[in-house]
Amino acid sequence: MTLQDAITLVFSVLCIFIITIIITRLFGLRTFAKMSSFDFASTVAIGSVLASIILNSDDSLLKGGIALLSIIGFQTFFSYVVRTQTWFKRWFTNQPQIIMYNGKILHKRLKACNVGENDLIAKLREANVHDFNEVKAVIFESTGDVSIIHNDTGKEVAPELLYDVDTEEL
Repeated sequence: MTLQDAITLVFSVLCIFIITIIITRLFGLRTFAKMSSFDFASTVAIGSVLASIILNSDDSLLKGGIALLSIIGFQTFFSYVVRTQTWFKRWFTNQPQIIMYNGKILHKRLKACNVGENDLIAKLREANVHDFNEVKAVIFESTGDVSIIHNDTGKEVAPELLYDVDTEEL
């Protein structure tokens, strides 16, 4: 690599970084949020475009900027349609699944979500759970994250917290 190549690379990184910041400011904080599987896919695609632009001298900064704008624009449009059209949300997003409830592991749900019991137990340890009875609910979110609701006070889980969660068979 020559000094000219190194300078071009640094300049490309700086430019694409500035373009990314501008696009993020225009489209908001959700740009890199992992709120749905589509958001996650968009983040991966953005990372791929950024790497391609920086490492491939054949791709122009303009082409990369247009690609980033297209991905983020489509992500924004997709999230808008999901929020406003229930049929679209039902068809194109994953529904969160409850995989543990009132201290009991729901083995059929684990299998349906392709989650192993050992993976669930590891997540419980991460959440500082000492006993299964401490767990009110474990939700396998549409993003692949695991949410754990503790049963510290013995209260029931507020229905709003289980909104959109598949709670059939409980």
